[in-house]
Amino acid sequence: MANKNLNAAKTAKKDEFYTQLTDIERELQHYWPHFKDKVVLCNCDDPYESNFFKYFALRFNQLGLRKLICTCYNGSPVQGNELMIDFGDFTDEPKKIAYKVEITEVKDMNGDGAVDLSDVQYLLKNDKNVISTLKTGDFRDSECIELLKQSDIVVTNPPFSLFREYIAQLMNYEKKFIVMGRMSALHYSEIFPLIKQNKMWSGVGFNISVVYKAPYDNNLEANRKFVLSKGFNPDDNYIKVPAICWYTNLDHNKRHEELDLVCHYSKDEYPTYDNYNAIDVGKVQDIPDDYEGVMGVPDTILGQLNPDQFEIIGLGSGDLAKQAGVKKNYRGRSDLAYTINGKSKCPYSRILIRNKNPKTI
Repeated sequence: MANKNLNAAKTAKKDEFYTQLTDIERELQHYWPHFKDKVVLCNCDDPYESNFFKYFALRFNQLGLRKLICTCYNGSPVQGNELMIDFGDFTDEPKKIAYKVEITEVKDMNGDGAVDLSDVQYLLKNDKNVISTLKTGDFRDSECIELLKQSDIVVTNPPFSLFREYIAQLMNYEKKFIVMGRMSALHYSEIFPLIKQNKMWSGVGFNISVVYKAPYDNNLEANRKFVLSKGFNPDDNYIKVPAICWYTNLDHNKRHEELDLVCHYSKDEYPTYDNYNAIDVGKVQDIPDDYEGVMGVPDTILGQLNPDQFEIIGLGSGDLAKQAGVKKNYRGRSDLAYTINGKSKCPYSRILIRNKNPKTI
């Protein structure tokens, strides 16, 4: 039943997007020290076709991994779509069934003097202890949860429509992770409290447009032009998906870069909200360096937020804003609002923050 629901959710929400190797490489280069002697789990990935599997298999020795586990679920649409690992005439590949691959070493299996993808191919073809079937492959299934328990770090692109449930499971089992998701996910009532409590945060890549391989036709001219500009053919089912973020609970250097603040507070330039004791800041670059109170800033701040520099107070819209103490505005909703020259306005998508070390003038 769990697997049936998973497939139904993916079909209904159209969240079948398969990640390019270059995007994985660009992000994961910032976490290499975390992987040494760790068990990595990619639990939404067909090992024969997933670029997450390809990334870790090729760098197994370089990263010093203890084990790599990859799983896919029964009837996964990923199977047969991404096709980024070419195994040529490898006819023994399981089709449309749930299975797992567990690798504990990658050696020069074919004796050509180098360790590369051909050695991984050889391993999968000849070592029957590496691959085995699963009942469903659904990350919520008991046998997949057992694999999760064995892992140290989970890295994948989970189904967007199941992002809440996926993160909840990782938190429940106290796992480290690097996963992709929509930027809008930070507004989820299940997700934002974790960000506020410093239990998860933005990866290096935040609010980016990503080119995915997808089973959908790309008929939007602007989307097609973007895909072409990145070197992909939109006729081959490549599609641009905007506002994508990496989310993690592993530390990285960008998270400790201090945001350079060059503006100063002025009552005339920073309106005060009508329904909450805070000022509105229209752009992240305009955050004043000397304001001691709470500020509502665009949620893009999350991609630049240094926890030593700023404290997250709450969210400025929806039910979470109500929980933060935001009163009803002129529209009767708990969204931040301010009035200028007699005209009321609700700014788009604000996170409430406070500068921990404001300058004194």
